[in-house]
Amino acid sequence: MRSGAGAAVESGRGAGTTVAAAAPAGATPPIETAAGAGEDLGSKLDRLRSILVDIGRVVVAFSGGADSAFLAHVATSTLGSDSVLAVTAVSPSLAPEERSDCVALAGEWGLRFREVEIDELSDPSYVANGTDRCYHCKATLMDALGPIATKEGATVVLGVNVDDLGDHRPGQAAAAEAGGRFPLLEAELTKDDIRSLSRALGLRTWDKPAAACLASRVPYGTPVSLGVLGSVARAESGLRRLGFRQLRVRHYGDLARIETGLDELEHVLAERQAIVDAVHDAGYRYVTLDLEGLRSGNLNAV
Repeated sequence: MRSGAGAAVESGRGAGTTVAAAAPAGATPPIETAAGAGEDLGSKLDRLRSILVDIGRVVVAFSGGADSAFLAHVATSTLGSDSVLAVTAVSPSLAPEERSDCVALAGEWGLRFREVEIDELSDPSYVANGTDRCYHCKATLMDALGPIATKEGATVVLGVNVDDLGDHRPGQAAAAEAGGRFPLLEAELTKDDIRSLSRALGLRTWDKPAAACLASRVPYGTPVSLGVLGSVARAESGLRRLGFRQLRVRHYGDLARIETGLDELEHVLAERQAIVDAVHDAGYRYVTLDLEGLRSGNLNAV
């Protein structure tokens, strides 16, 4: 593991403490009961459990998204809460709603949980926002999780799935170089598999929209700063308060380009003035709408 950890904190209970709780109660429901989930998915889930048993003890990089949430839940139900620690990395690139949801999920599912503060902005290579930004971000994350995993006698595991291999994600290399494992990928689980299995297991994250870090809203070559991330966070929080579930606010200086799900475009028109006000309040002068709708990771195409 790379060296150098951030300062550990835990929401509401004092620095350096954890939330310990029993593993989720109840037997796993038959996977065949879920729409679209059959014997093949059941086999993949068995394979995932077998991989986790082989690893033994894990620290889950827990962002609260559908993938890491599924991994944390399955790991806890398979290994028991004493062998699993879900860790959320807190930084300006984490949307405040996502941080809150991580805390909520940990409480709902009985996850052993903690937060750790990281500072990507202290790395000039991250701030420069080249096409390798994700590599430096993940390296910083592993710097923080590595010492925690060593203390736990555990391996850091991340929620990378098969579909992630088709996008530009240099952070995967940084995590692997630091000793991280990708159990979902090893079990050959796709994003659709994870959503179907999550639904079968009764996890409310089964249909949670993807929520990449806020720095992904900034075009490559535009420096990432606390101010930029804050503007994006405030704009997106404002739109969520208006009822939008799937959205991105792309940052172009004083111009914001809004992406929403195509099924929400009518809602955009209905809330036009409220949207304009929310984005202006976040510090942007111009407010634009992308008529192609939400395209996760579309800045990678450039």
